[in-house]
Formats: sequence, C-alpha cells, structure tokens
Amino acid sequence: MKKILFAAAASMALTGVAKADDLADAVAADYEYVFDLYKHFHANPELSFKESESAARMTVELEGLGFNVTTGLGDKWTRAKAKADAGQVFDGVGGYGLAAVMENGEGPVVMIRADMDALPLEEKTGLSYASTKISTDYNGQSAPVMHACAHDSHMAMLIGTARRLAAMKDQWSGTLILIGQPAEEVGLGALAMLEDNLYSKVPKPDYVLATHTSGWDSAGDVTYTSGYALANVDSVDIYIKGVGTHGSAPQFGKDPIVIGAQIISALQTLVSRELDPLDSGVVTVGAFQSGYKHNIIPDEAHLQITVRSYKDEVREKLLAGIRRIAVAQAKSAGLPDSLMPEVVIESDYTPSTYNDPDLTTRVMGAVAESIGAERVYERPPSMGGEDFSRFARTGDNIPTLIFWTGGNDPAAMKAAREGKGASPPGNHSPFFAPIPEPTLKTGVQAMTAGALELLTAN
Repeated sequence: MKKILFAAAASMALTGVAKADDLADAVAADYEYVFDLYKHFHANPELSFKESESAARMTVELEGLGFNVTTGLGDKWTRAKAKADAGQVFDGVGGYGLAAVMENGEGPVVMIRADMDALPLEEKTGLSYASTKISTDYNGQSAPVMHACAHDSHMAMLIGTARRLAAMKDQWSGTLILIGQPAEEVGLGALAMLEDNLYSKVPKPDYVLATHTSGWDSAGDVTYTSGYALANVDSVDIYIKGVGTHGSAPQFGKDPIVIGAQIISALQTLVSRELDPLDSGVVTVGAFQSGYKHNIIPDEAHLQITVRSYKDEVREKLLAGIRRIAVAQAKSAGLPDSLMPEVVIESDYTPSTYNDPDLTTRVMGAVAESIGAERVYERPPSMGGEDFSRFARTGDNIPTLIFWTGGNDPAAMKAAREGKGASPPGNHSPFFAPIPEPTLKTGVQAMTAGALELLTAN
C-alpha cells in the first residue's frame, strides 16, 4: 500500500511556497510562536465540557488571522459558560465548541478538527510548564487535570496550520473550516456539536481531516490507516439478580456470583465462535462486583463490559449476543422471569472511524511528498475509539481521515522495539508528554500539506 500511495503522490505537486522545503522553512520559522501556545494549553488544561478558556484563546488566535469564528455554535455557548463560571453542572448542547471559517474564492470546503479537553489525571512529567490544575468535572467530581492525551498539541497544531494557510491564501482556493471540539475524552463533543446543527451553521464540508498525537509513534513520523482505523466502542452493564442466603446453605438461594461467572465464560464464545474469523471484535469484562462478606450469598451482581468492533453489523451481533447469553444463563439457573438480568447498553456509544481510502491515498501522498516518504508509515487498525467518526456519520457520506503524528522519543522507541529498554510512556499516562519540536513541526507541516492538496489551487 505504501509504495502504491507514494507512486500516486508523485503525480501531485505542492505549488509555490507549499513546496516541501519552503513549507518546512515557514513552519520552522513559526515554531516558537506555536510552542509558546502549546505550553499555554499544556499548563492550563480543562476537563470535558469545561473548555471555556481554551475556546476563548483559540477564538482570539483565529479571529486575529481573519477567520470568522462562531463560538459555541449559538447562544447556548453563553448560557453554558455562565453555568460553568457559576460552578453549575454543564447542560448545554455543543458546549464550548467553536467553528472558524475562512472563505477564499471558489473551491472545495475542507474542515479540520482539533479536540480541546484534558483528562482527570495528576501530571508527573516534571516539565517546567506542567499542569497543577484542579477542577470539577461536569458530573461534580473534583480531580487534578492534565493533557495526558496531547489535545494541547492538537490545538497548537491547528493554530499553526491556520497561520500557514492564512499566509498562503494566494496558493489555494475554497473554504477552510477549523473546529475546536469539546469533550472528546467522554465521546460526546462531536455529537454535541452536530446536534447543535454544526453543518447548517457553517458550510457543509467536502472533506474532514484531523490528526492525533501518538505516544506509540516516534516524533517526526506520521502514521495512518486506510479503511477502518478505530473501533465502535460500547459500554454495557449487566445487573444480575439472585436470591440471597447464608453461605452455608446455598440450596436456599440462587447465587448471582455463579450466574455472573457463567455469563463471563459464555461471553468468550461470541468472538471465537459466532463472528466470521475475518471480522474483528472484543468483549472484555472489566469489572465484576458482588457481595460483602465471606459467608453471605448476595442477591445481586454487576458486570461492566467494553465491546469493540469495526462493522456496525458486527456491533449489533455482539450486543444482541450479550443480551441473549445473560438471559440464557439466568434461566439455566432456574431464576423466574421476574429475576431476569437487566442489560443496559449506553446510548452514547463511540462509532467506528472509517478513513476514506481515496482521501487517505491523496492526503498521505501529499504529506509524504512534503515531509519525506521515509517518515510516513501505514499502521494496523486499532480497537481504540475516537468520536471524530461522528463528523462522517450524518448521512452525507463526507469523506474523512484521521492520521497520527508521532510524539515520543525515537531512540527510546527503537530501544523498546529491539528489547533493549522499556516502552516510553504513552497516551493517558501521567508521565506522557510529546517531544515538542519535532511533534509540533511535523503536525503543522503535515496538516498544512494535506489541506493544500485538497484546496483547489488558483
């Protein structure tokens, strides 16, 4: 695939100062500005649906470049901000999302997304600009806050890309939309923006791009996956009922712990015996909670399950199988219909991400031409999830692509691959922070090159 992609890219040339050396020089000259912005975002993280200051800074930056910025996609943003400032629980749709539009003649509409929220985690990187923030999330829980998934770099890269494209308006034609998205970490931000009628408040995009800084790739590299790249992510709770009794007299009860264990065992057959071997799926029981004391058989148990898949039909098959198995095991234990398990599937799931193959070939070819083919790699799909997928799932069949910008120390990564050292901390670790210069420069140059490839040249 890589050789085919780069062969196709050979016929695509970046024009004017968009040529590789010129673009790299322009990105390098702007690095200190982007790095300072990155440090600001890193030191001032905000939890999901609490991104008021991040959105405000993004707005100032983008308006200063000539973008028409819609904050919060309506007056709900103002109401949500007032609630957040007053310490109230956020309940607005769209939240602190922002959309910045630059119209520059006839041509396609290209949208680029960066997510803004951080994680409830205490930072342990030891950086001089490390976060010391404590915040309360939208559920009222207090926690330290850290950009452990590198969304701070995404915001800085988006502004860096905006600065380059604004300075190069004579070399592209079309409409550029830049999105600051809230609440990716809880999988709700993209949906909130779309439910707040994003695609009626800004021009509907012809293409949507994003990049994510990766702690599992070397800084300076770009990786991508064509087709299914990230998974459907479902959370399922099974509330098992039983009949409690003394531990010395199990014959007088119905043990929900045994029923739960049988459900767990049977769930293992869903992927191994019911799915086509060429399809992918994961059913993992992450928690089993029941009972209080050695000699008491309880009357309830609780299983917490994560379910991963790529194809929607596989998702439905796995979820239906979980329901069927839970009920079947309860019936086999002799429980009456009134004590059947309750299977709860969270409605706000994260859909799988599908990178349009043609768009992937085209954009990654331009990226390879710009930063060097030796720094662009295809990677296998992941069972992780990303709500970026929502921007393509609106019935409009908009081609989308998310690629990864490497963020970790190349020498440490190489040593780990060769078994000569431990893997360096990755995303969601309290010790993770990307190496700023190669990460930010690569992300800005790659995204700028990709956007220029899609925007019609004058």
